[in-house]
Amino acid sequence: MIVIGAVLFGAIFGALSAKKRGGNLADMLQYGTVLAMILGVAGLLITIFIHRALAI
Repeated sequence: MIVIGAVLFGAIFGALSAKKRGGNLADMLQYGTVLAMILGVAGLLITIFIHRALAI
């Protein structure tokens, strides 16, 4: 669930960030995709850490 939330947040935040900077549709798609991938990987690492920490 953390990964899905992180990907969605990254996509929305990236698109809004590109729009705020005056970007066109391609810029919004690129920013959204890149931030979704970065936050998705971060969310995956956080999920793995939480599962490892709780599995004592």
